[in-house]
Amino acid sequence: MFRKFSFVLLLTCTTLFSVFPTKATELKTYIVHLSSPEDHPRNIEEWYNSFLLKVASRSNTIPEMVYPYHQVITGFAAKMSADQAKVMESLSGVLSVSAESVYQLHTTRSSYFLGLRRNSGLWKDSNYGKGTIIGVIDSGITPGHPSFKDDGVPPPPLTWKGKCEVAGCNNKLIGMRSFVKGQTPIDDAGHGTHTSSTAAGNWVDNASVFQLGNGTACGMAPLAHIAMYKTCDISGCFGSDILAGMDAAITDGVNVLSISLGSFSMPFYKDILAIAAFTATQKGISVSCSAGNAGPYNATLSNEATWILTVGASTIDRRFRTTVRLGNNKLFHGESLYQPKNYSRKLRPLVYGEGCSKESLDRIDVKGKVVLCDVDGRTGNIAKGMEVKKAGGAAMIVANDIVTGESIAAQVHVILASYIGYKEGVEIKKYLNSTSSPTATILCRGTVVGLKSDPEMASFSSRGPNRASPGILKPDITGPGVDILAAWNVKVDKLTQSNATFFVIRGTSMSCPHLAGIMALLKSAHPEWSPAAIKSAIMTTASQVNRNGSAIVDERDLPANVFAIGSGHVNPPKANEPGLVFDIQPDDYIPYLCGLGYTPNQIETIVKKKVSCSKTITEAELNYPSFVVSLKPGESKTYSRTVTNVGLAEAGYSVRDSSIPPGVSIEVAIVMVRMS
Repeated sequence: MFRKFSFVLLLTCTTLFSVFPTKATELKTYIVHLSSPEDHPRNIEEWYNSFLLKVASRSNTIPEMVYPYHQVITGFAAKMSADQAKVMESLSGVLSVSAESVYQLHTTRSSYFLGLRRNSGLWKDSNYGKGTIIGVIDSGITPGHPSFKDDGVPPPPLTWKGKCEVAGCNNKLIGMRSFVKGQTPIDDAGHGTHTSSTAAGNWVDNASVFQLGNGTACGMAPLAHIAMYKTCDISGCFGSDILAGMDAAITDGVNVLSISLGSFSMPFYKDILAIAAFTATQKGISVSCSAGNAGPYNATLSNEATWILTVGASTIDRRFRTTVRLGNNKLFHGESLYQPKNYSRKLRPLVYGEGCSKESLDRIDVKGKVVLCDVDGRTGNIAKGMEVKKAGGAAMIVANDIVTGESIAAQVHVILASYIGYKEGVEIKKYLNSTSSPTATILCRGTVVGLKSDPEMASFSSRGPNRASPGILKPDITGPGVDILAAWNVKVDKLTQSNATFFVIRGTSMSCPHLAGIMALLKSAHPEWSPAAIKSAIMTTASQVNRNGSAIVDERDLPANVFAIGSGHVNPPKANEPGLVFDIQPDDYIPYLCGLGYTPNQIETIVKKKVSCSKTITEAELNYPSFVVSLKPGESKTYSRTVTNVGLAEAGYSVRDSSIPPGVSIEVAIVMVRMS
């Protein structure tokens, strides 16, 4: 029996808070959205083709059908000219026609860091995700990798309708389909293999990269099923392919979607990923998406739709450490995946190579020396190492710029290196200028775990506020996305003799599947919870502090704000027992979309049925698990929320103000309604 409670918040404020053009005849792929017919066509593909024939009657050539969609939108993708697209848009029953966008792809100690333990807690309660299917929209997968073995995994549910287009499926990897023309579902980029194993990879012992990070690798839901829908390759991800992949995933019967890709901010009725995700929500499917890698700049988010779980990236308590030792015996910690065993610890001359381009190194003698290089946005860190090695340098120190600050990561260098933060770089430059004979060496420390300052926000993680819907806080949550060790499609470590190939990368692409796997665990443990209830459980139990109990910091070593961490860092054990949840039904979004100023036709594009905007609500009135409220001095506003008790039948809850901005007071009135 669920109980629902309503409460009203009164907030009082005393301070102010503040392409290139194409020829008309050039063929491109367009997404065509149609008005939902009152009587559903008996043969939907014939109905779609009727629109192509109408265009052909006015242009003498028939557009080419690319994908007829059955779930994600009422409409299709077709190849046609710009002139034909104009004709298409003029037809009765057509809501909109737009050229497809190109989306971009945005990784094992992380399960331990998140509090997941064998035979206890959420892993035990969810049976490690057994029976749950995670659909991954990505660059393909590597069948035969040990992360995708099916030891302990039962056959898929009888509701599963998917298929495998190539050999290699089993009870773990139950579906492989490709929507990239001329390509199989096999992963050529590594990205999809990495994200799939992060979400639901099986246990693999002795996983490492260059003999670092050695341990047991596994995904968040190690006994859940995986279905791969390849919609991307190294050139990007085309909108029509993404729609086709999500259309198939919904038809096949997935329970969770993990989508580590995105585009720029746009209205939801123009964002095909947001539209398809809404259909998934209507079908009871939870959707996790990456927030983007355009941080630390504000208003750079991807995937801002309210019904999506938008995931930022933060660190875990592990470093692949290399330490800089200066001639004055000061030590500065950095990171690198390349840590040769035979490098001498002796002090060597230290020189400053600026950006370490070929031009800057030509001006100085670096042979046999340690070279300090600046992150400059022009030459990548690994490319800097290549130039230093060509010039005869012995080792390299890479110092961050002020924007990236203290946010560093391990990389595969071609020379012994240490990637350090901005403040450490400043100190080393002071030392360089303080002596006529500066020296340094780099010490290989291997894998260091148990750091108490984590999690820390990654500088690259995109920030809010939410441009598409400013009254909804985004990102929703942050999770592990830095130095994530997970499965890879090819061998990068020549020392590894097995086919258990792994790699370490970073990005919100890596944090997204962590949350998808956690969603799968929660869905398995609580099959009656809706996507909104699962999202609420994750958000309302998130942590805003690190393992020391101090505020989570950003790349500046300052407390991270809500536009970086959203509700906070995910805490899976607590999300399993949230007590109260803020639930939202799919139709509840309609008055909210009306409140955004969308027209009924634009909303119909999203919800796939005719709507009326006779009722509208503001963003703050949606039953969302967070508030964004703009107040003028002396102003007060009142909003309500309804919470559902999913905890013990006899339970008490108290309201406590925390993290309230100065000058703001909150009053809460609670009304209890018993629901049978």
